[in-house]
Amino acid sequence: MRYVKIVLIPESGGLHPAEERLRDDPDVQEDAILHLNLLDDGTAVSLATHHGDSDRLREILSGSDDVLDFEVLDRDNGIQTYIHFTPNETTEALLRLTREYEFVIDTPIRWDADDSGAVRVGLIGDDDTVQRAIESVPDNIRLELEQLSEYSPESQELSALLTERQKEILDTAVDVGYYEVPRRATHEDIADTLDLSTTTVGEHLRKIEARMLSEIARSP
Repeated sequence: MRYVKIVLIPESGGLHPAEERLRDDPDVQEDAILHLNLLDDGTAVSLATHHGDSDRLREILSGSDDVLDFEVLDRDNGIQTYIHFTPNETTEALLRLTREYEFVIDTPIRWDADDSGAVRVGLIGDDDTVQRAIESVPDNIRLELEQLSEYSPESQELSALLTERQKEILDTAVDVGYYEVPRRATHEDIADTLDLSTTTVGEHLRKIEARMLSEIARSP
């Protein structure tokens, strides 16, 4: 069983309803897609997380023609959205791949922090299935292979120990080079990327490291 992590970069538009407006709005930040399903009638539903101004998010979704219905919920660690929408042609083609090929999407699906509309997706399946699914990705999406390895449930389960905010901070720390040797980034670099204080970043990283290392140490 293979685990493949890929980056999908759309040439234009986005993969999620109102994504371009959300991406360009300074008051709302996209975080992760927790669930994304294509329905029999051709519409789709998503459960996603965001950060920022929930009222502004409601305003954007209300003004989006492709959004059929939505609910915005304020949570302690951010904003959660349920959206029923009409997918664009690209998104529908991607969602149909999950029906055509027998692979599992490893959620959450995370947006890149660079405002490119790119998302990171993990796929789990046998070699042939994953390869055929990747080859069927629409031509107007650029695909970059980020990770290819044997699937290890234990390694994937570690992420379940973290909150969505902690996962976001950890992903950003890795992206900017905080854990490289020699280290290429500081708490300040991570804080600037996420618009957080360095104190908040430091506290979260200590909790992340303590929780994950403790779990690894306890593993047989």
